Amino acid sequence: MVDVVDLVNKTPGTKSVHILFFTDQSDQSDPTDQKDLKVKKINVVGLGNILFGDEGFGVEAVRALEASATWPENIRFVDGGTQGIYLLDYFESCDALMVFDSIIPVEYEAKVYLYRNDELPAFIHRKMSAHQMGLSELLAVARLHGRFPGDVVLIGAPPYDLGLGNGLSELMLSHLARAVGIGSEIVQKWLEG
Repeated sequence: MVDVVDLVNKTPGTKSVHILFFTDQSDQSDPTDQKDLKVKKINVVGLGNILFGDEGFGVEAVRALEASATWPENIRFVDGGTQGIYLLDYFESCDALMVFDSIIPVEYEAKVYLYRNDELPAFIHRKMSAHQMGLSELLAVARLHGRFPGDVVLIGAPPYDLGLGNGLSELMLSHLARAVGIGSEIVQKWLEG
């Protein structure tokens, strides 16, 4: 759909401006196609750098979850890597957000951690450089914009080996299966409403 707005400039000797606004109609589908889902749009984002061993946990987890089943079209799987601020739209454009990441929790026990909504720790500042926006900042900006998802889940595990080019350690591979299982259960509950 195209809306035309005329901005009339009343200054003598200047011209009026016509501005075209294009309205995205893709989200105006028949609600019955969604099968009455309470959570209409789900984004699953994997964070991390696969070049640094266990730092790639989040990316590998999102890939494994996507490959584990045939998912409906209202779920978007995102290899977020280390894109920082460029991920903001994925954080703001959904009803439910799941983030997989390699994290260092306060408890620091080698296991899979699950945080939801207000349980999300404020200390999560995993950055690859001083110029990159971290997970905490992305969530804060989404909240500031008034576009914070209705449900946010963080699933992660502490890294064991951050060696260049090592891939995931055996310990993280065992955590990967558990994290994907937890993620799958949560997504299924979101889909069931």
